[in-house]
Amino acid sequence: MREKAFGRGGKGEGFREVERKSLRERQEGEGFRKERKGYRMSRQEDAGAFGDFLKRYMRSHKWGILAFFLFVGVFLLSFFLYHLPLKAVIYPALLCGLLGILLGGRRLALDWKKQARLEELRALPAFLAERFPEADGWQEDEYQRILAAWQEQMRSQKDEMDRKYGEMLDYYTLWAHQIKTPIASMRLNLQNEDSPLSRTLSQEVLRIEQYVEMALLYLKLNGDGTDYVLREHSLEELVRQAVKKFAGQFILKKLKLELHPLPGKAVTDEKWMVFVLEQVLSNALKYTQSGAITIWQEEPATICIRDTGIGIAASDLPRIFEKGYTGFNGRSDKRASGIGLYLCRRICGELGHDIKVASKPDEGTTVRICLAQEKFTGE
Repeated sequence: MREKAFGRGGKGEGFREVERKSLRERQEGEGFRKERKGYRMSRQEDAGAFGDFLKRYMRSHKWGILAFFLFVGVFLLSFFLYHLPLKAVIYPALLCGLLGILLGGRRLALDWKKQARLEELRALPAFLAERFPEADGWQEDEYQRILAAWQEQMRSQKDEMDRKYGEMLDYYTLWAHQIKTPIASMRLNLQNEDSPLSRTLSQEVLRIEQYVEMALLYLKLNGDGTDYVLREHSLEELVRQAVKKFAGQFILKKLKLELHPLPGKAVTDEKWMVFVLEQVLSNALKYTQSGAITIWQEEPATICIRDTGIGIAASDLPRIFEKGYTGFNGRSDKRASGIGLYLCRRICGELGHDIKVASKPDEGTTVRICLAQEKFTGE
């Protein structure tokens, strides 16, 4: 019995080994076919590029080629009119043609190599395009001198622009931190008084804080680098930080908050993601006069925020993430800047997240922020 069982097992193992070998062979065959197909495509692209280069090369040397045949024709005509043997012209003409082909082929190879180097330089930014091919003639040398002077000028301009931008960023960063002092003072004074006016003014102070933070983040996003710190964070903790800021507005507008459990976690930057959530909640509160704002989680690691506000027109929906676009709702609200959602899309894009909006007029808006990180593009 043991021998039979072992035999069956051995056959099964052997069969599986054959299957694995066959699978490997198929995979290797597919990989080879893909590699061969890519090689063929590369060869075809190279052949097409060389064909285009050859056409341009012949076109640029057409006058020299035409002059050669013209000279040969003049000699043939002269020998014919003077009744001299034409072989005395044809033989030297063939020798000259052969030498011309050899020298022209050599020249063609050098020019093709030079063209390949120029194609590499074309793919680089202008201020990095250096080490041009060796100049062939005084005209090319002059052109390269002009290009070098322009490059130096561009570098100087870029350095000057970077310096000015750095100074501007430093100034506005200092301004943003300095303006927070009187804002905090106003907030403390308003907290000592509980009245409808003080509650209204507190919300306006909160709005000023948001605008200051937005200006600072906007400058940082357009700078050379950002201060992203990626860590794993609880989705519920991120949402609660954002919601806490708007507690007064929920009370003032008598809106209901339905916060469902958000058990998920995601790798993101806490400060920047809280800013995105604050912008979405701010818009929801701004355009919702009654009803509720609901927050829940969908998989994978997606925060959903739905309001019962005025919604977004179908014609505006494709453009809401454009810089400065306010749409119909923004034109009704003169304070709208069209920057908030633009910043949200940029921040999500650099963090490798995604943000989508679905809305119907008079029914409300749903924003989905997927924090499942695909590719981090920030610096």
